[in-house]
Amino acid sequence: MNWSVVIPLIIFLISIFAVGFWSSRYLRKTNNFLQEYFLGSRELGGFILAMTMIATYGSASSFIGGPGAAYTQGLGWVLLAMAQVATGYFVLMVLGKKFAIYARKYKAVTLIDFLRKRYGESKWVVFIAAFSIIVFLFSAMVAQWVGGARLIESLTGLSYTSALFIFAVAVLLYVIIGGFRAVALTDTIQGVVMFFGTLIILIGTIIAGGGISNIMSDLAAENPNLITPFGHDGGLTPAYVSSFWILVGVGVLALPQVAVRAMSYRDAKSMHRALIIGTIVVGFIMLGMHLIGVFARPIMPGVDVPDSVMPMITMEVLPPWLAGIVLAAPMAAIMSTVDSLLLIVSSAVVKDVYLNYMNPEATDKKVRQISFGVTSVLGILIFAAALSPPDLLIWMNLFAFGGLQAAFIWPVVMGLYWSKANQYGAIASMLAGIGSYAVIHNVQPNIFGVHTVVMPVLLSLIVFVSASLLTRHKTGNKWGV
Repeated sequence: MNWSVVIPLIIFLISIFAVGFWSSRYLRKTNNFLQEYFLGSRELGGFILAMTMIATYGSASSFIGGPGAAYTQGLGWVLLAMAQVATGYFVLMVLGKKFAIYARKYKAVTLIDFLRKRYGESKWVVFIAAFSIIVFLFSAMVAQWVGGARLIESLTGLSYTSALFIFAVAVLLYVIIGGFRAVALTDTIQGVVMFFGTLIILIGTIIAGGGISNIMSDLAAENPNLITPFGHDGGLTPAYVSSFWILVGVGVLALPQVAVRAMSYRDAKSMHRALIIGTIVVGFIMLGMHLIGVFARPIMPGVDVPDSVMPMITMEVLPPWLAGIVLAAPMAAIMSTVDSLLLIVSSAVVKDVYLNYMNPEATDKKVRQISFGVTSVLGILIFAAALSPPDLLIWMNLFAFGGLQAAFIWPVVMGLYWSKANQYGAIASMLAGIGSYAVIHNVQPNIFGVHTVVMPVLLSLIVFVSASLLTRHKTGNKWGV
C-alpha cells in the first residue's frame, strides 16, 4: 500500500465525517425532520448552491468514466462532454424562481411532492415517479459505487470487493448521520477540491507528455482519428454528438437529484450567484478532466480498464503526497453524488410513498427510523449489485440519466409553464417515456444515429400534450399557473 498517497486521502475522509457530525446537531434540534434531512431547511447560499450542484452532477461518470471514455475515443469525446457546460445555467434558468416559489407554497420537500401537488394529488403520478426514481437512480448509484471502489482499489492495492466495502461504509455513515445539510456542506468542500484537483492533474499530465503539441503528435501517429471530432473509429457522428445536448445538457433539469437543488436555495440573489459560479466551474472541470483522459494515452498506452486511467495518470505524473491530495477530487465527486442519490431514493420511499399512502400519521421518531433504515437497506442492495462491475461505468450512468429524463422532463417543465397540463397528460407522458426508453434501449439503441434518449423524450412530449388536451374537460386547473 502506498501510504504517502493513502494518508492524505484518509485525512480528507476524516474531514468529511467531521462535517457530517457537525451537521447532525441540526437534525437533533429541528422541529421538522423532513425539511432538514432532505432539504437542509432551504437555507443554501449562492456559493454553496453552486458547489452542491456541481459536486452532485460531477460524479464518477465525470471523473472516472468520462476520462476513461476520452482515453478510448480521443478528442471527439471531449467535444461531446462539453454539452455539460450549460447544466447549471439550464437548471436554474428554467426551474429557478418559479419552481422554488411553488415548492415553498406547497411545502414540497421532493420533486415527487411537487408533482403530486401540481397534478391534483394523483397517486398514480406519485407511484410512477417513485418507481422511476428507485429503478434508474439505483443504476446510477451502482455506477458511482463501482467508481469509488475502482479508485480505492487503484490507490491501495486492495481487492475490488474490499475497496467497495470501505467505500460503502464511509458513504452510508455520513449520509445517515448528517442528512442534506451535511451533503450540501461536504459538497462545497468537494467542489473546491474538484476544481483545484482538475487543474493540478491537467498541468502535471501536459508536462509529463512533453507539452500539448508533442501529445497531439503522438496521438496522430497512433491513430489520426483520435484528434478528430469523430472518435477513434469514426463512430461519434454529428447527430450522435448533438443528441448529447439533450442527455447531458438541457435534459439535466429533469434529474431529481439536480432539480431538488433548485428548491433548496435561500433567495433570488443566491440563485443568480450560483448560476454564474456553477457555469464557469462546470465548464472548467468537464474540459479539464476529459482532456486529461485523452492526454494520458501517449503517456500510458495500452490501459486495459479505462476506468482506472484517472488514478493511474495521477500517480504517474504527480509526487505521491500530491497525488493523494489531488485524488480526493474524484473521491469527492463520487461521494457527493452518491450521498445525494441516496437521499433522493430514500425520500421517494419514505416521504412520497410511506407518509402519503401507508402511514400519514407517523411520528417524527418513526420517520427518522424509517429514513435511516431505508438508506441502510439501499446501501446494502447497491453494494451487492456493484460486486460485478461493468468495463465502463459511464454507460450505466448515462442509462440512468436517459430513463429519468424520459420520465420527468415534461411533467416538470410543462407543469410549470403550461396551464392546460393535467394528471392524465403527466401519467401518459411518464409511461410513454419509460416504456419507449426501455424498448429502444434494448432493441435499437441509436435510431437515426442519435442517442437512445432522444426519441422517448420527443414521444413523451407528444403524448403529454395530446393526453392533456383530450382530457381537459375531466379536470380543472387547480394550480393557477
